[in-house]
Amino acid sequence: MIIFIKKIKFFEYNKLIRLIFISGILLISGCDIYSQIKVEKAPEALPVESPQPPQPTPYVTEAKLTAVGDIMMHGMQIKSGYNSQTKTYSYECFFTEVKDILSEGDWVIGNLETTLAGPESGYTGYPLFNAPATLADAIKWAGFNILTTANNHSLDRREKGLLKTLENVRDRDISPVGTAASLEESQNILIVEKNEILMAFLAYTYGTNGIPIPQGKDYLVNLIDEQKIIQDITRARQKGVDVVTVALHFGAEYQRLPNTQQKQLVENLVNAGADIILGSHPHVVQPYKIFKIPTENGDTRQAVAIYSLGNFISNQTKKYTTLGVIFEVNIRKSFPEKTIEIAAVEALPTWVHRYRKNGKLNFRILSLDRVVSTKNDPLLQPTDYSLLEEYLTQMNSHINSLNITEVTKVLK
Repeated sequence: MIIFIKKIKFFEYNKLIRLIFISGILLISGCDIYSQIKVEKAPEALPVESPQPPQPTPYVTEAKLTAVGDIMMHGMQIKSGYNSQTKTYSYECFFTEVKDILSEGDWVIGNLETTLAGPESGYTGYPLFNAPATLADAIKWAGFNILTTANNHSLDRREKGLLKTLENVRDRDISPVGTAASLEESQNILIVEKNEILMAFLAYTYGTNGIPIPQGKDYLVNLIDEQKIIQDITRARQKGVDVVTVALHFGAEYQRLPNTQQKQLVENLVNAGADIILGSHPHVVQPYKIFKIPTENGDTRQAVAIYSLGNFISNQTKKYTTLGVIFEVNIRKSFPEKTIEIAAVEALPTWVHRYRKNGKLNFRILSLDRVVSTKNDPLLQPTDYSLLEEYLTQMNSHINSLNITEVTKVLK
């Protein structure tokens, strides 16, 4: 019995030794197996790009400034619009033949060289102008939306007449510029937006024919003061406008070329930031000039000044006073840069036709180019066309006489 137990123990001992031996072999082999197993690394994550904001789509807008000169009302003009049966005044006939041209403009501006002070003091022409308020109806009907009211006849009916004129103009949804009813109003800058283009309008006159501005009320009429104008241009720029237009009632009457003072003032204002300058007062057309002004970034900007737009409508008959111009300046704005350029400048000569009908003198404005091209106006005689052709040739040459080829080539 004892021997049997020992044998069993010996057998179990040998079995244990063999098991340990085999396990060791497996363990050694296992290390080699594990060493041959290839552990693949996970792919590195690619950097995630931040989404880019969508780029704005480039586009271009354009708008047209259409400007004319003096809208005057002499005695015969006032009478021409009177209807004795209805005892009313109407003046649409002045503008019938050019209404379609004016209506194509976005900003349409003229110089109102008369008061609209009401009938109380009577309707009179030169030298103290006062016309029926229905003139403003005709002006609105023709397509005007802005009128300069700063000129040497602003105070022809004194302060009361100036204020009434402002009221009558505004009642027709026309914006006046150059005169004001209060100090606060005078400090506002007229800014008109068309097709995403902001244009500021400023207007000034050399004087008021010796009629004093009431003491303490200098705000009533903007007088030409170079430093004040430059300050106003700067204020307009600070308001973020794209274009600054300055109307100046200046120069010498009946002189067809600008004088030294006009040229110097215009140059100074252009250098100060004015883009368009519209002159009036001489009653005859003076040429326009295109300027190229260096900018701080080494580029150039363009500006244009017409020294006098002449008479648009009047009863003046001195040489060249029946001739005027419709001055068109196309402004182009590029987005998203918001850059501005003068895309085109065009001057369309006009003529005041005085003719008798229904026993009285009548007036109308004609486009010379259109009349000469068609030669079918029922109110003109065949002999009139040779004169009008001569006027057209002279005006086209005269109006461009201050421009140089290098500058005009940049216009498209």
